[in-house]
Amino acid sequence: MHAEVKNYYGEVLQSTEDLKTTACCTAAAPPGYLKTALSQIHDEVVSRYYGCGLVLPEALEGAQVLDLGCGAGRDVYTLAQLVGPEGFVVGVDMTAEQLEVARRHEDWHAAKFGYPQSNVEFIEGNIESLEQTGLADERFDVIISNCVINLATDKQAVLDQAWRLLKPGGEMFFADIYTDRRVPEVLTKDPVLYGECLSGALYWNDFIEIARRSGFVDARLVEDKPVEVEDVGLKAKVGDIRFFSATYRLFKLPLLESGREDYGQWVTYRGTAPHHAETLQFDKQQTFKVGEQTAVCGNTWQMLADSRLAPFFDFSGERGAHLGAYAKQDAELPFDLEQESASAGCC
Repeated sequence: MHAEVKNYYGEVLQSTEDLKTTACCTAAAPPGYLKTALSQIHDEVVSRYYGCGLVLPEALEGAQVLDLGCGAGRDVYTLAQLVGPEGFVVGVDMTAEQLEVARRHEDWHAAKFGYPQSNVEFIEGNIESLEQTGLADERFDVIISNCVINLATDKQAVLDQAWRLLKPGGEMFFADIYTDRRVPEVLTKDPVLYGECLSGALYWNDFIEIARRSGFVDARLVEDKPVEVEDVGLKAKVGDIRFFSATYRLFKLPLLESGREDYGQWVTYRGTAPHHAETLQFDKQQTFKVGEQTAVCGNTWQMLADSRLAPFFDFSGERGAHLGAYAKQDAELPFDLEQESASAGCC
């Protein structure tokens, strides 16, 4: 399947116009500051974009960032502007044709951004075998990925390596495709369904378990949207399986608990994170408003206090008396079924 994916993204797909579904498209309109950053990226790089979400978390100035499955580099070059000349972005991809496009415009982007030298690097490699890239343990503050992990045949290996490469308190912030049930094995062997980011997608409950085994306890859903399979032939093959584009954030914090527990802790957002003067959306359930004291579970308190987000919050309460479960957790589908599906056409 690795060979099929390389062929699909290196030879079959020449631009987003060649896609047969909306799975590998970002339908959401980016905020103003990201529109400005995207306008600074070379047209050829933009035309080879196959992501499904906006994987650009807050507070990246000076950060070391890794993009898993970077393709032609659209997200890498966007992040290069957000980390600034003191930060650095590494992109890893196994498709030589995509990397050739990314590398061709490296100097062009450095000049466009006004940097004295390029702050990006592109490495050819398989995201399931990142130990072979020579990337050092605990190098990165943030790891992103945009509609790529579904293409990996060993997803556990990807998350295991992400844990190794993140600094303590580091974060994996990524978008991908998920399903409401396990995909039948016969469909996982279909090269078009796989290449279109559908038949390699994880059942969401299996993803949560894989993340836990890698060390990422308490995965946080940031946003999600149903994906429409518009091609008649592909739609007949997948039948009643429902697909969702979803963004999750995972923190490398070994002391997180499997449940969300109440210790009487509060946080107050200062409004000082760049581009987030009024509010900061942490996950799908929790958006912090400037100056407003907000009760949080022990896990959320730790995710904020022991990560790069700490300078933007005031904290009150220590992990002392346990007050019980903070919020009910169950096995219901985490995604919204009533939302409109992602429309055709890519950002």
